[in-house]
Amino acid sequence: MWSKLLELSHDNDVGLQQQIREGIVRAILERQLRPGTLLPSSRELAHQLGVARNTVVLAYEHLVDAQYLLPRERVGYFVNPDMLPALPITEENTSPADTQSPLTNWHDRLVIHPSGQRNIRKPIDWQHYEYPFIYGQMDPELFPLKALRECFRKALSQHAGTSLARDFVDADDVGLIEQLQSKVLPRRGVWTGSENILITMGAQNALYILAELLINAETKIGIEEPGYPDARNIFALRSENLIPLPVDEYGLIVGPHLSELDYLYVTPSHQSPTTVTMPLSRREELLRIAKQYKFTIIEDDYDSELNFTGAPTPALKSLDEQDQVLYVGSLSKTMDPGMRIGFLVAPETLIHEARALRRLMLRHPPANNQHAIALFLSLGYHNTLVQRLSRVYRERWEKMAEVLDRYLPEFTHTPTFGGTSFWMHGPKTLNSSELVARAAKEGIFFESGDVNFMSQPPPMHFFRLGFSVIRTERIEPGIQRLANLVHSL
Repeated sequence: MWSKLLELSHDNDVGLQQQIREGIVRAILERQLRPGTLLPSSRELAHQLGVARNTVVLAYEHLVDAQYLLPRERVGYFVNPDMLPALPITEENTSPADTQSPLTNWHDRLVIHPSGQRNIRKPIDWQHYEYPFIYGQMDPELFPLKALRECFRKALSQHAGTSLARDFVDADDVGLIEQLQSKVLPRRGVWTGSENILITMGAQNALYILAELLINAETKIGIEEPGYPDARNIFALRSENLIPLPVDEYGLIVGPHLSELDYLYVTPSHQSPTTVTMPLSRREELLRIAKQYKFTIIEDDYDSELNFTGAPTPALKSLDEQDQVLYVGSLSKTMDPGMRIGFLVAPETLIHEARALRRLMLRHPPANNQHAIALFLSLGYHNTLVQRLSRVYRERWEKMAEVLDRYLPEFTHTPTFGGTSFWMHGPKTLNSSELVARAAKEGIFFESGDVNFMSQPPPMHFFRLGFSVIRTERIEPGIQRLANLVHSL
């Protein structure tokens, strides 16, 4: 019975002890274990499950602490009746014919339908692909789990669980703000006061807040073409006046055609998705034109820390003397996107309203995460991680360029100075969506580029090859297999 009820997997990333705990909790809440049920002894359950006795003992002790089990001396562990939720009694075996249609048509009631937007789609199980040329994820082997675990442990011990458990209302962790001011922003040439910084749940959260505060149906927003789909879709929820703007090998093309804009969204460090870098002279020209035509720039400092040839070009915000630039950044490309730590740098009045709006949305990002990341920055772990990522990614970047020239010479890839992907330009007869689907069957994953274009129908002969998670030795056989597939088509 117990081996069936608690099916354990030794190949699972979740430890055996946690699997036992989760299995017992699930069985209690689903009423497979009745109130007052006596569980097997730790020795007996360990024997039935084929695990060490101490694994079961620790699982039982955790469940006692969580009040799912009640210990009784010299007898054993019982299911705590108080933990079983009071569930309503429902009719069982109700046939579909007996059910009635819902009174409300929710599709028609919805004011917006975000699911209908064209967006980037990534497989959850991308790790299972033999050749994952996926973009925007971090190699698990490079993730500093030990250092981060230490920082979370320190965060909990320093605050003794009290400060981190309280509601910050709309405030941010002071330590994290200080670390952004002293370690992260100065690397981009940005110096600012604490009153000008808001912590967000990633860069997307910052963009959504700006859209809610600044954009209405009449607002004209310029976006790069091709560009970042999430930014395009966020702005499109507020205004239909989105103006696609061409890019070249130096990023956004700057000129009088920008004069009609109210806001301009731009990714100058590594343009999304082409990854080209806007040179200093063009940045200065962009600021001059923004001043002349009185539009505001939203700078998404995308992939800024990963530069492989020479020093990084200063952020637009570092050249901004008249608050023309609203600066959005995140730690997702270096800390792992799942951490969801981003930030917005803007004038104090705007930050004040953004903080009030964020409070209505989610109050504040989790305090424990903020404090742990502050420790990660203060102890120098982030700087070490950036250096390691830069070294490994440069190696992969060089290998990618070499093998792409060898196996896919008829494709052009945009020359870059960094980032974590290559933007590929194939023959106009290519259908990249078809190629992506065929490649997936061959164990290769990458992203079609059509989603990055606002124009309809979008060009179908672009795609993006990421190299942040694929090991260097897997790059050549992966590209060779992709080239064989392309040539067979």
